[in-house]
Amino acid sequence: MIELDAKPLTIASAGRAFRDGSLSPVTLAEHCLARIRHYDGALHSVLLITESCALEDAQRAERELADGIDRGPLHGIPYGLKDIIDSAGIRTTCHSQRDIDRVPATDAEVAIRLRKAGGVLLGKMATHEFAIGGPSFDLPFPPARNPWNTDHFTGGSSSGSGAAVAAGFMPLALGSDTGGSIRLPAAYCGLAGLKPTYGRVSRRGVAPLSYSLDHVGPLTWTVEDCALSMQILAGFDAGDPGSARVPVPDYRQALDGNIRGLKVGYLRQFHARDCDEELIRGMDTAVGQLASLGAEIIEVSLPAMRRFQAAQQAILAAEGFSIHGPDLRERPETYGQNAFERLCMGAFVTGADYIDAQRAARALIAAVETVLEDVEIIACTTVPAPAPRIEDVEVVPFRSQPPLTAPFNLTGHPALSLCCGYSDTGLPLALQLVGRYFDEATVLRAGHAYEQATTWRDRRPALRDAKWTETVA
Repeated sequence: MIELDAKPLTIASAGRAFRDGSLSPVTLAEHCLARIRHYDGALHSVLLITESCALEDAQRAERELADGIDRGPLHGIPYGLKDIIDSAGIRTTCHSQRDIDRVPATDAEVAIRLRKAGGVLLGKMATHEFAIGGPSFDLPFPPARNPWNTDHFTGGSSSGSGAAVAAGFMPLALGSDTGGSIRLPAAYCGLAGLKPTYGRVSRRGVAPLSYSLDHVGPLTWTVEDCALSMQILAGFDAGDPGSARVPVPDYRQALDGNIRGLKVGYLRQFHARDCDEELIRGMDTAVGQLASLGAEIIEVSLPAMRRFQAAQQAILAAEGFSIHGPDLRERPETYGQNAFERLCMGAFVTGADYIDAQRAARALIAAVETVLEDVEIIACTTVPAPAPRIEDVEVVPFRSQPPLTAPFNLTGHPALSLCCGYSDTGLPLALQLVGRYFDEATVLRAGHAYEQATTWRDRRPALRDAKWTETVA
């Protein structure tokens, strides 16, 4: 039988163990629940543990697998949902006092797909309030902490999802990404996090922040696990107006380890200035590793980062205020300060500003598309430095450094963040790979080949004992 305390399992390794009889879904679910209760008091990654639901899911999966019913790669796999993703009959708060007692009547489409695939729901994950206001200390729940060093930031807004997967509480957690909110926790917590192409994964039942920019996707320990998750999550949903009717490939089959001849555009300009030296060295080394695997590295350039960020921030502000404006006016006291201030900035974006931002977006999309005519993926940085201390995170409405991930929310291209080493202080470094529309398969293939050629996935954060308690003000 598998020794669960030795090393947290991935989706792939757990799936193999279920099928060869060396592990049962119930045993794994019980282990994950115990691990959350034993350690999450220091991380605050899990807002709500759904223990009875998890054990019912695990028992069902165990019976089905024993009877020869196999629902695919996520059958029996524990997972968590960012707490902006609706779960029928289970509290979904958006990490906010405003929605503290909200219990949806229906599941989000991604939750439906995970349930049908035989997944085991462990709980709801911490986030930033409405996926924008954090890390904040004036909310019903404390902000999530980084498992590699609890004095440091997890990245947001899928903060709990990133922390929980890095801590080995579950092999999969879903996040959302409007300006980097999957890729930033992936970068700071040392994970693989995929923002799929806009329209590839349904957003129905996920609290909106920006209709033009929102994406939903997986956070996992490995790129292979991202691919396995995408096999379940991807696909058209008529209930999401932004959903795309595009065939879904076999993502697992794409992971053949062969990137010989793959054309990789190295975009240095996003990290050439004002970035941490360790990160720059990590980027150069990672791209060198891709070259050693047979990829053809080509220097590329795009318009200035600030042009992407300005358009993305204007669209986000306007659309966020259109969603939250009535509540911001009528019950402002139900919002934390950070979310209130950042959302209110949208009141000052005029119609002309919004149209100008959308026009700018079209030109910037064209620029990225032109580069991707000559290369198959773009390699660039995810973040400018390893995770900052949590008290140093800038949360004012006009941030001096908007996320370096924001360009690919604006353009909608698929983007993967993956670990490419560690700083001298033991914090993860990250690489971002960006692909052509609906070609997540090539992005995942390159990321998986890189992971297989490095040893970064052998290291896990050391956790300290701190019992989980439900904290609701």
